[in-house]
Amino acid sequence: MASEADLRARLQRASQEHLLRFCAELAPEPRAALLAQLEALEPEALRQHCQRAAAACARPPGPPPDLAARLQPLPLERVGSASEGDPQTRRLWEEEGFHQIALNKVAVLLLAGGQGTRLGVTYPKGMYQVGLPSQKTLYQLQAERIRRVEQLAGERYGTRCTVPWYIMTSEFTLEPTAKFFKEHDFFHLDPNNVIMFEQRMLPAVSFDGRAILERKDKVAMAPDGNGGLYSALEDHQILEDMERRGVEFVHVYCVDNILVRLADPLFIGFCVLRGADCGAKVVEKAYPEEPVGVVCQVDGVPQVVEYSEISPEVAQLRAPGGGLLYNAGNICNHFFTRDFLRTVTRELEPLLQPHVAVKKVPCVDEHGNPVKPLQPNGIKMEKFVFDVLPFAKNFMAFQVLREEEFSPLKNADSADRDNPSTSRRALLAQHCRWALRAGARFLDVHGAQLPEQLRGWRSTCEAASSGPHSSWTRPWPGSCGPDPCQPWGPRLRTQPHLGSRQGSCSAILAADRRPQNGAGFLHKGGRPPATRALGAG
Repeated sequence: MASEADLRARLQRASQEHLLRFCAELAPEPRAALLAQLEALEPEALRQHCQRAAAACARPPGPPPDLAARLQPLPLERVGSASEGDPQTRRLWEEEGFHQIALNKVAVLLLAGGQGTRLGVTYPKGMYQVGLPSQKTLYQLQAERIRRVEQLAGERYGTRCTVPWYIMTSEFTLEPTAKFFKEHDFFHLDPNNVIMFEQRMLPAVSFDGRAILERKDKVAMAPDGNGGLYSALEDHQILEDMERRGVEFVHVYCVDNILVRLADPLFIGFCVLRGADCGAKVVEKAYPEEPVGVVCQVDGVPQVVEYSEISPEVAQLRAPGGGLLYNAGNICNHFFTRDFLRTVTRELEPLLQPHVAVKKVPCVDEHGNPVKPLQPNGIKMEKFVFDVLPFAKNFMAFQVLREEEFSPLKNADSADRDNPSTSRRALLAQHCRWALRAGARFLDVHGAQLPEQLRGWRSTCEAASSGPHSSWTRPWPGSCGPDPCQPWGPRLRTQPHLGSRQGSCSAILAADRRPQNGAGFLHKGGRPPATRALGAG
């Protein structure tokens, strides 16, 4: 380890010598920890990082003055759809996706470096339960979807296939995530196919360009954004691991979308057959001011433009058909070829420009006393996973239905949107639609079929296998029940519908005013959910 004198000289070159101002007060163990942390910070890189952060934060907010003239919507030939166009073409896309999965050429990569701070919890978001009848966490839902798509691809092609699950964590989430997976037996996935790795951390910076001390013995650090993926892939030789496994196509997504379709065969097949090296799922913006980035073109190059960079006038522009001109909302759901990721990590990652996030950063005052600021006091520099879109040689966008594929979990229930209640309702409503499409009938206690307008009442269905190719069209277990946070609602139970060859069911609506908490449901197929051994349902 470098001596204190050497480190002080290095910090002076970086204009950050204040990081050692409490060093003499520290006991040997915390003093050694601080020196070890500082030794890992290269002085010139630290100096540039702090200068860039302060300069970027000082720039006036709002869109660049010439951006409106440089914007264009994506050309139609670069956009596919999961719900519109020729059904036969969509079947070909899906079949190609299943084929690539059966060949073990597809992996999924989860961006899970963030904590659930805005949800009011201190653990990783993936461990959060939104209140489903099964009490499944986001991690469990995603693991089951991987298992299901593996099974379906294997059945179609008579083979046993694997979709490796790469999980990018951070200093804050790696240990609890790894422990959670071990405690739950990796949700019946092979542990060798669940690969966790850690993204880099960067110092938080004050508005005057000084790295912030979180404690006397610790520099305040933050993950380098989900765009830190590209340096992390290189740091941990993840692409080499993919190559050894034969993986050629990677589906990248964020942890907090409860409706995400992992290794979606339709999306994978679309991108493969269109020869894309980079792809993005998009949803139609709900309204002009919706706070989502827009996938469009800037100077003819594909890019995600943040909502804060688009003027209200541009956001409200209309296309000839009457819809929003810039309507392709980014949902952080991407397709990459392994070759494209290799080029990014080896050649292009240094060209990615970091983004400014102004945050409330715990720190110490001039006397070393801990401070929890009530107002933003620091800058965290982040890169975004979509920053690589301009480097793509053949970028494709794929428009999906919001109600089927996008319901993010960002906030606590005190917020108006993107909270546990909206996520829970989105998933349960989706499963109810699956049940109805598969021929399920919702009956009252007298056996009469419920009118359509009552089916969407506070009660709905949760399928045990939560993927678009779920148990509702196959003889797998499913369950129906009330929204557990609306306990006054009726109880729904499912029974096999004997006249169906597709495994559809009838659902009996039994008026029951007692709190249910998801208990006591009959399960389709006559057996409990496959995940009961995990204590989740």
